[in-house]
Amino acid sequence: MNPDLDLSLQRLIRAPRSTVWSAWTDAARLAQWFLPSPTIARVDRLEVRPGGALVTSMSDDGTVFVPHMDACFLVVEPGERLVFTNALDSTWRPTDPAPVPMTAEITFGEHPEGTQYGVLVRHGDPSARARHAELGFTEGWGGVTAQLARLVETIAGE
Repeated sequence: MNPDLDLSLQRLIRAPRSTVWSAWTDAARLAQWFLPSPTIARVDRLEVRPGGALVTSMSDDGTVFVPHMDACFLVVEPGERLVFTNALDSTWRPTDPAPVPMTAEITFGEHPEGTQYGVLVRHGDPSARARHAELGFTEGWGGVTAQLARLVETIAGE
């Protein structure tokens, strides 16, 4: 991690790693937590493989959806790690995404109480990192991570 370029968060999720992984790789589950509530996510394409698409839309009213993310996976290590970037779209074309281009690395580690969940978001320069922080990285990514935890901890408790 480069503190001048990167943002990160860590969280213990009290659910099996396989359940947390499934919440990322199953489109129906991903749609349940991927955007801060009350905004609703729709997963338009989810191809969990290197070079595969991650395309989502979002809606504040549940009827009108607008583009949210058009990205591609760079690394997929089942049950261990996902890396995707929005600097390439789902057709591998270079993009200049708003609000910031980034590469996100999601890690799923073993923990005696469940899953050690990690997010590392890399930016190309300090101004992109600062902009992402100002836009609410901690609240946004932290909020959806809390939603993810609630979902998978509920599933694990059933």
